[in-house]
Amino acid sequence: MTDRDIRAETTDEGIEAKVEALLAQLTLEEKAGQLTQYFYFGANAVTADPIGELGTQPALVEAALAGSAAGGLLFVTDPAQINRLQRLAINGNRLGIPALFGFDLIHGLRTIFPVPIAMAATWDPDLIAAGNRIAAREARAVGIHWAFAPNVDIARDPRWGRIIEGAGEDPYLGAAVAAAQVHGFQGERLGAPDHVVAGPKHFAGYGAAIGGRDYDEVDLSDSELWNTYLVPFKAAVDAGAGNIMPAYMPLNGVPATGNRWLVTDVLRDTWGFDGFVVSDAGAVQNLETHHFAVDKTDAAAKALHAGVDMEMTLAGPAFEQLAAAVRAGSVSEAELDAAVSRVLRVKLLLGLFEEPYVDEVRSLEVLGDPGHREAARVAAEKSAVLLRNEGELLPLSRDRTSVAVVGALADSRRDTLGPWAFDFDLGETVTVVEGIRAYLGPAARVEYAPGVGASQRSFGSIFDLWPGNIPVDPDGFDPDHEFGRAVALAASAEVAVVVLGEWQNMVGENASRSSLELPGRQLELLQAVIATGTPTVLVVMSGRPVDLRWAAEHVPAILQVWYPGTRGGDAAARLLFGEVAPTGKLPFSWPRTVGQVPIFYSHTRSFQPETQQQRYWDEASTPLFPFGHGLSYSTFEYSAIRVSRNVVALNESVTVSADVTNTSARDGVDVAQLYLHQRSGSAVRPIRLLKGFQQVAVPAGATVRIQFEVGPEERRYWSAAVRDWILEPSTFDVWIGGSSVARLGGGFRVE
Repeated sequence: MTDRDIRAETTDEGIEAKVEALLAQLTLEEKAGQLTQYFYFGANAVTADPIGELGTQPALVEAALAGSAAGGLLFVTDPAQINRLQRLAINGNRLGIPALFGFDLIHGLRTIFPVPIAMAATWDPDLIAAGNRIAAREARAVGIHWAFAPNVDIARDPRWGRIIEGAGEDPYLGAAVAAAQVHGFQGERLGAPDHVVAGPKHFAGYGAAIGGRDYDEVDLSDSELWNTYLVPFKAAVDAGAGNIMPAYMPLNGVPATGNRWLVTDVLRDTWGFDGFVVSDAGAVQNLETHHFAVDKTDAAAKALHAGVDMEMTLAGPAFEQLAAAVRAGSVSEAELDAAVSRVLRVKLLLGLFEEPYVDEVRSLEVLGDPGHREAARVAAEKSAVLLRNEGELLPLSRDRTSVAVVGALADSRRDTLGPWAFDFDLGETVTVVEGIRAYLGPAARVEYAPGVGASQRSFGSIFDLWPGNIPVDPDGFDPDHEFGRAVALAASAEVAVVVLGEWQNMVGENASRSSLELPGRQLELLQAVIATGTPTVLVVMSGRPVDLRWAAEHVPAILQVWYPGTRGGDAAARLLFGEVAPTGKLPFSWPRTVGQVPIFYSHTRSFQPETQQQRYWDEASTPLFPFGHGLSYSTFEYSAIRVSRNVVALNESVTVSADVTNTSARDGVDVAQLYLHQRSGSAVRPIRLLKGFQQVAVPAGATVRIQFEVGPEERRYWSAAVRDWILEPSTFDVWIGGSSVARLGGGFRVE
């Protein structure tokens, strides 16, 4: 078959024929090269050599690319650079095979959306998919083909920094979010125009790291693994995800990157995943670090045998040893060929052989699309969660003539964006104070004081070294003077907006915390502002729950805005002054104190359930704010629950309906949630499990009837008693309401 023939076929059969034709012509060394993906830290990459020890790295990578020893690169976003490097790849190998370019599209490329945990707080899969479509459009316009996202790890310990990248604690919500993210990235099919390959990560159980310490081992029961931690991954695979990334850590003693049961038996054989698997950065070589592999060659062989198709590496890849491993009999050439085939297939499906280069002029047009920024603003508005609003302090009157905005985070553009953002335009980012000033205009005096200095952690990851990632106080910053000035501003204003939380580099990868307390003197600042008697709103900017026990007793209004992204300040202003109303709901249980964690709503009844809310001598066992909680500027009542049938057969469904009444004078939207409990069976089931949710728009004073279907899929679970998925006869309790503590309930029997 000639090169012309290889480029001609576009059918599935044709693609398979191309794969076979290419594979037949590759040497063992060239095959290993196709399975190697390098970081690239050259000029015009996101950053040049962020860890300061890779002076020869760009030359090394370019030599590998030009010598058929690299199948892909990551962390390049400049389209001209991508085109140059792509030419090196195509001209550097005998068969003209293009390279794959990947990137961490965690919450956007140029347009930065709210962080993923915030997007999950929208409980709106359509909105989440739309945000990922924009990220994919911008990425593909500059030449990126593949997202190392979404992160679909369940996280129930907020000490773990990467809680910010996922959808929280619940598998049902997590599955819905995962599917939406995959559809947004990939479109209707793998290779759809203006879309990229989705790469769900980190397979699997990464969010259950012991002690909440990133990278540490994970020890999960089979029940927890199947019923909780694997569920979003299965949803992502069912949605068509083209790539999966295993986790760094050992799962039950076996590193995920070398875990054949996980990557082959479960992912491929049980679920039917037919995409390709990439290691996390350096994870193949880390098999030796784990003392799982003897050396780098053994690590490469074990990863390939487990089912890993491509190695992500900084330099000196382990997979360069694969040719020798095949010759030595450590792995078979058939295993190597299977991995290469999967990588070639995705390149063909993306159309890279026909169109390997990008239009550099069009990339500027796409990146500058103002519609993308507006979509980010809407997402920021819908992700905010109103935690508390005593006395209806919010929304604030637009007639306010003096507003004090206090807190260092209120005017920090870099922190407004949040972590895991690299190619942003800082100049177009809108902070909270800028948003309030723009919204109120010249008629109001909006004064700002940081009050406290930037908090810095004593150690960090390479991501801290990206420009602007470490907060720095301005020259001459006097902490005591600034503290007093902020309090004085609040005392003289009609209303104070205090913006507190975590600096963005305190959460994310390698950013676990042993405490959930507000860093530095922020709580002291809040207490001093409240003491002035000025009506005060607390705006929380964080990617995890922070300790708000004092605030929940003394601050009348608390609005969680997360890290809201490029247009976050505009969104915050519109929320505070009632242009729009908060509709977000918590995707995790908000603990009172770090001593409660891990805490989640779907626990079992266990022993003495009547005392379950008071297991601690010195603190309640309940969260400060429950899973699914979120207030609005409207108020809602749920009533008249009805279950369509009292008794159903094992494979039948019931319809559960209820009325939602808006008891306020303002139109509003609530997220109605359905929870289910199975009273008996082969295993003890959680007291409640989310099994349905929907956005409900209810006009002021009106009532809307809603309904949910509860069928076999909602009732099935993985039972350790039979070591399989099971449906059982039992009595089921069901509740509908606005959070996981919904009181309106009913029931039915399955026989």
